[in-house]
Amino acid sequence: MFRSSLSTVLALSLAGFPALAQSPQDPVDDRPVQLVVVSFDGAHDNRLWTQSREMARRTGAHFTYFLSCTFLMTKENRKSYQAPHQPRGKSNVGFAPDNADVVTRLEHIWQARAEGHDIGSHACGHFDGAKWSADDWKQEFDFFRNTLRDAWQNAGVPEREPVEWRNFAEKEIIGFRAPYLAAGSSLYAALRDFGFRYDASQVSKGPVLPGESEGLVHFSLPLIPEGPSAKPVIGMDYNLFVRHSLGIEDKKHSAKFEERALSAYRAAFEKQYSGERIPLQLGFHFVEINGGAYWRALDRFLSEVCSKPGVACVSQREAMDILAKRTKAAKAASQTL
Repeated sequence: MFRSSLSTVLALSLAGFPALAQSPQDPVDDRPVQLVVVSFDGAHDNRLWTQSREMARRTGAHFTYFLSCTFLMTKENRKSYQAPHQPRGKSNVGFAPDNADVVTRLEHIWQARAEGHDIGSHACGHFDGAKWSADDWKQEFDFFRNTLRDAWQNAGVPEREPVEWRNFAEKEIIGFRAPYLAAGSSLYAALRDFGFRYDASQVSKGPVLPGESEGLVHFSLPLIPEGPSAKPVIGMDYNLFVRHSLGIEDKKHSAKFEERALSAYRAAFEKQYSGERIPLQLGFHFVEINGGAYWRALDRFLSEVCSKPGVACVSQREAMDILAKRTKAAKAASQTL
């Protein structure tokens, strides 16, 4: 989905979680909490790590960061990476410029985890794995896990590695989003066998409850109405970028794109908040597309909705656990009737 253009855009550029700022408990009127689930793909630009974490602190939101592991490798050691069916050392999204950049990113990852955010996997070199076998995917997952585990050592600062880092790298990464949303049965088999608990690579016609199949919980980015004709578009910044400016950077009209995006987020939220209260999921990249229009719209949107009664702005991991507890409680209540 939008494969070559997205690569160009991107190239340019847990146990112990703190409590949610909003209670995940259902409100007193017996309506379920409206979950707002925001995720970021790539998780590379350190300036945007700082910006997103500050946004979370102000709004009370928790995010999912789907990390591409080549940003924990420098250009000098890129030959250590071998993607399935690709030349050694190739990445569609590049590598970190130097070890200092890697170390800063590692610090952001560790601090974000402590702040209650979820760190997930976006594989490594951002390749289309639609035709990969389960073994191909496992090869990529191995590179991701090993690269994350050994990142402090590879960056030349093993003494700065947190005590729990290796346990985090080997056991706490339970969520995945496929590059280009290129998923399939081979991917799901590999995810299950590798110990992942959820996948966020699907698209739905509108907001839907996460479903469970093939041993995984599946999250879907929804189509949401957008623009004067309310034509549906995937609720992700890149898809808005294509809709608004045909995938060509246009800073001149950034303010207009911001307002259109914010209107779409608001309308999608209000439909659920006043209706069935199905979780609303929105996706973003660590790139300020169209002059930062979509990040600004997100900041304004979260500032408006996360503090509303009966709303919780949560990560995929938290949403999965909240919904599982809700289902369990509903089953228990039905059995007592």
